[in-house]
Amino acid sequence: MEVIGRGTASPPPAAPLVVGVGAGRGVSADEVLGLVEVTLAEAGLSPRGVTELATVEAKAEEAGLLTAAERLGVPLCGYPAEALAAVEVPNPSTAPLAAVGTTGVAEAAALLAAGPGGQLLVAKRKSTPHDRPGKATCAVARRPAAVKSGQGGQRRPAVDRPDAGQ
Repeated sequence: MEVIGRGTASPPPAAPLVVGVGAGRGVSADEVLGLVEVTLAEAGLSPRGVTELATVEAKAEEAGLLTAAERLGVPLCGYPAEALAAVEVPNPSTAPLAAVGTTGVAEAAALLAAGPGGQLLVAKRKSTPHDRPGKATCAVARRPAAVKSGQGGQRRPAVDRPDAGQ
């Protein structure tokens, strides 16, 4: 009998990542995924570490976000604009304030989903399609090891994963 891995210890897994996403009406899943993948790669982070996409409730039914979450195999959770507005963000903007009632979606959603002690690893980035203005933003936060999925904040899943212990 062969014993594989005997005498070796696996390194502890890295704390989970949360990607906050903002979106304009009609954003495509490809634009969202392209932005998320490039952002993670440039930061030296793996898409396998992502445990959640987070956004504002008003955008939680946006087809491009739902499909992006599905393709990543993670839930898309929507947070109330009031909860996002209470999160201090490094790059506030008037655009989401007018659209959804908060000065930040991507950074605020990432930090809120990461929970207490969460750390913003990548500040807000915007997609840059060649033929038109970008419709997606994202930011990446690391959830502390002690915070498990579902403990970050006032999350309201927009997508329930069938394997999420129901």
